[in-house]
Amino acid sequence: MEYRLLGRTGVWVSPLCLGTMNFGNPTSPEDSARIIERALDAGINFIDTADLYQQGESESIIGKTLKDLGRRHEVILATKGYNRTGEGPNDFGASRRHIIQACEASLRRLQTDYIDLYQLHRPPQAYIPHDETLRALEDLVRAGKVLYIGSSTFPAWMIMEGLAVSDRHGWSRYISEQPPYNLLDRRAENEVIPLCQKYGLAVLPWSPLAMGVLAGRYSRPDEAPEGSRKANWKNPLLDERITRRGIAVGRRVAEMAAERGLKPAQLALLWVKDQPGVTAPVIGPRTLQHLEDAIPVMEMKLADEDRPLFDALVHPGNAVADFYNSNDWMKARITDPPEELA
Repeated sequence: MEYRLLGRTGVWVSPLCLGTMNFGNPTSPEDSARIIERALDAGINFIDTADLYQQGESESIIGKTLKDLGRRHEVILATKGYNRTGEGPNDFGASRRHIIQACEASLRRLQTDYIDLYQLHRPPQAYIPHDETLRALEDLVRAGKVLYIGSSTFPAWMIMEGLAVSDRHGWSRYISEQPPYNLLDRRAENEVIPLCQKYGLAVLPWSPLAMGVLAGRYSRPDEAPEGSRKANWKNPLLDERITRRGIAVGRRVAEMAAERGLKPAQLALLWVKDQPGVTAPVIGPRTLQHLEDAIPVMEMKLADEDRPLFDALVHPGNAVADFYNSNDWMKARITDPPEELA
């Protein structure tokens, strides 16, 4: 397997990152542990989680599993803070107070002395200076509790602002960005990915299979197949991401995959993995079989002659489904036209 550099760090990571949003619900702790062990055995050395996932249960499952296996030292362990952890007015966001508290809680759940990559799950609120946030992260780095810091779902201008603030003060800089990026929503190609390429940030796409649309899970936007993200999470924001145009693209990807002897999910994941600037897509297996399907993709290469076929389905920089819809900074919305105009 060909490992990839994590930005400018000199750290090598597998070309797929094990995402753990399903751990604890709907995936049981026992099945989650089996997925982790199989991933490590297959050479995946990069695990991503967040304190938001099942109110910290995902982190707890990872911490216990790595401790039981005695394999914490093998893993580049990433988690994310920012999310609401209580009912108080200060129990969320990017203030120094919340970041320090959230990181300490994640360390306890993960049963580790340090976090390899600590990421802001969303951009700091408009009323919080970036200096406040970055100084708190710098203090965590200096204390040895965090090795590297990253961002998730930031606009390009705010990533650049963060780099400038860090350079001005000599603080740790963001080494990665985790954007939504898949064939149905390619807007990260306009500014975020070029910025990351120029300034040496790793790109860690989330939802590379577009919530299963590119795995062929949906035939209509209003359906919720058993076991799907839409069925399990009951979130209107997720419902908005399932569009008729996206499903049509998914059908064509399935046809292309069959022609190449692959599963639709494998071809869709391969496309993201081998896009320029991408370091490691974050996969989110619900079952061990989902992981088994993804593992061979690490050894595959996307054929150059296939790239125009994908571009013909969704033009570079464009979108037919909205995976930025959980952010208030993204004003553009991607929706289906009325059926009579489709």
